[in-house]
Amino acid sequence: MVRKTSRSVTSLVSTAAVSAVLSFAASTANAALTTYTSQSAYLGAVGATAVDTFNDLDIEPYDTPFPRTAGDITYVATTGPGNPRAYGASDDDVDWYLSSSRRTDAITFDSFGTPVAGAGGFFWGSDIAGYTVFAPYITVTATDSTGATLTYTITDPVPSSFLGFVSDATIVSLSVATGDQLGADGYGIWPTVNDLHLSVAAVPEPGTYAMLLAGLGLLGWTARRRPGRATSRLA
Repeated sequence: MVRKTSRSVTSLVSTAAVSAVLSFAASTANAALTTYTSQSAYLGAVGATAVDTFNDLDIEPYDTPFPRTAGDITYVATTGPGNPRAYGASDDDVDWYLSSSRRTDAITFDSFGTPVAGAGGFFWGSDIAGYTVFAPYITVTATDSTGATLTYTITDPVPSSFLGFVSDATIVSLSVATGDQLGADGYGIWPTVNDLHLSVAAVPEPGTYAMLLAGLGLLGWTARRRPGRATSRLA
């Protein structure tokens, strides 16, 4: 009876270890995208972040794919599918933004040189001259390394309209578009971005690694014990 009880306890411990490891693996695989409409809330979720201000731009065309950097993080900005050119935009020729050449084109940020878990920025619309204009809405889409995609629509966006995405995995692309909508003046609206935020992927806490390693160790111990038990039963 004592031996049976000992084996039962060992079995329960082994089962718990297996469950913990499988649970950890599942939480890693089933990543989720979360949106933040407040810059402070986004920064609270990601901690430090790198920012591309676009203040090196001007009112002129830039062929894309367009290599850029946000702090130490390299990335690529692309406009399309209609016209692969980006334009600088500004309301005061001091604070510069990134816009597209064709209003129906999207601006996409991808090819991050460092894995990022968070991406966001300020998104709104501008007119053909690059000045801020009222837009009924603008859509921003993020895709992460698990294939999960989330699209968020900002209603009545203005230059202070912030949106950020955070993934449990890593974000592989972020795109913004205004579609074929027209402003109140009947003219087109171009997608416009300022202060692109890129935040590096979070490193799991040491305790998480310890739990995973402990679970794997128990799995290995259980695997070694099973042949021994089978042999003793045959004997």
